[in-house]
Amino acid sequence: MDRLPLVPVVLCGGSGTRLWPLSRESFPKQFLRLQGQHSLLQQTLQRCAALDTAAPLLLTGEATRFIVSEQLNEIGIDNATLMLEPVQRGTAPALCSAALKLAQEYGDALMLVLPSDHVVRDAAAFTAAVRLAARSAAEGLLMTFGIPPQSPETGFGYLQAAGAMAGGVRRIQGFIEKPDRKTATRLVDGGDCFWNSGMFVFRCQQLIDEMGAHAPEVLAACEPAVRAGAADGCFFRLQADAYARSTDISIDYALMERTANAAMAPLEAGWSDIGSWSSVWDVTPHDDAGNSVLGDALLQDCSGCHVHAGKRLVSAIGLQDLVIVDTDDALLVLPKERAQDIRQIVSRLKADGRSECGTHRQVMRPWGSYDAIGNGPRFQVKRITVKPGAKLSLQMHHHRAEHWIVVSGTARVTDGDKSYLLTENQSTYIGVGVVHSLENPGKIPLELIEVQSGSYLGEDDIVRLNDRYGRA
Repeated sequence: MDRLPLVPVVLCGGSGTRLWPLSRESFPKQFLRLQGQHSLLQQTLQRCAALDTAAPLLLTGEATRFIVSEQLNEIGIDNATLMLEPVQRGTAPALCSAALKLAQEYGDALMLVLPSDHVVRDAAAFTAAVRLAARSAAEGLLMTFGIPPQSPETGFGYLQAAGAMAGGVRRIQGFIEKPDRKTATRLVDGGDCFWNSGMFVFRCQQLIDEMGAHAPEVLAACEPAVRAGAADGCFFRLQADAYARSTDISIDYALMERTANAAMAPLEAGWSDIGSWSSVWDVTPHDDAGNSVLGDALLQDCSGCHVHAGKRLVSAIGLQDLVIVDTDDALLVLPKERAQDIRQIVSRLKADGRSECGTHRQVMRPWGSYDAIGNGPRFQVKRITVKPGAKLSLQMHHHRAEHWIVVSGTARVTDGDKSYLLTENQSTYIGVGVVHSLENPGKIPLELIEVQSGSYLGEDDIVRLNDRYGRA
């Protein structure tokens, strides 16, 4: 068999909030920069650099597609395909659709399936394990990676391995769901169980064939979803009605637990799924007192703490084993040992309908971003940043008027049937019901202050008449 191309297939459509308040529904943890200048998603793709891979395929959704695209551009990846899931249906339909798309392009290929929100500290060990798994996958095994357990964790699934094969690959004889503490201790002490990493290597044609044998209802939904899908630049939209008919099921349940060809390669590479603030503390450098600090923080007589400072100084005195996370609109303080209890706070925020659950104060848009810096009865103030060459949709509002003041850069304004330029310290007024748009024709970012006034200021009072980014 000729050498098959190795394609990174990156799962980045989740909306987890286990790292709230930094992680939000609209900006989940894969986009966070928890270790230096690059996000977890960017680090995931950079880990593939030593593997001589083909152009990556990323699975995401409409809500996050422009964040993914922007982060790829930041690290110089311009050949990726972003497959857009119209609804979330689990990893089995997502990966089945990816395999069908790659089969169209390559005939056959090796899929290196990677979650986008993990940390791997030993890049060389990761590269070696992937190469081992890729050789075994090319020979007909459905490969995953097993992490040698460091402790009896109850938050991970486990793989029970059989005897070793060539190169240390081991057949999988059982999958164990997240166990209780007693069971987890027994599994770790037994010596033949590994944490389930959620990373895989498959031949795409074999994945398609085995899905047909073990989960035909998934394949039956994904085939027309891919066949009738639509390309839009770097985006590929799965056909919504067909994809929605798929079962919501994971690749483990649909395939790996049913096939006779499941195997694993051990991965000892400093892996973490960054599932809580305590695990962020684990993988972040510590000072002599065991504190990990990100941002501007001043600690006095503190030990074992993790502090994530935002735009202001965070100071603490005499604290032990606490997590402190400061953002523009929320502050979190809790013991490290209760890091998993964040889900209770998030549930309460959802129940109360609070925006802090879903969005940051700064909201990313395909044309740039806005920061809601103040509000009150019948008014709201935003700082808007428009990227060079970008343009907001042609739109109107039923309930609000807008006053724009340019802080820096140049704005081209569409105001009803008029069009004009504004520069620094100039302003304009857009009345209620007036069709308008805003564009940055310059070479530097456009910064402006927007003051909204009216009886209703919600983001759903936007009637888009034309939008270059394809938003409804």
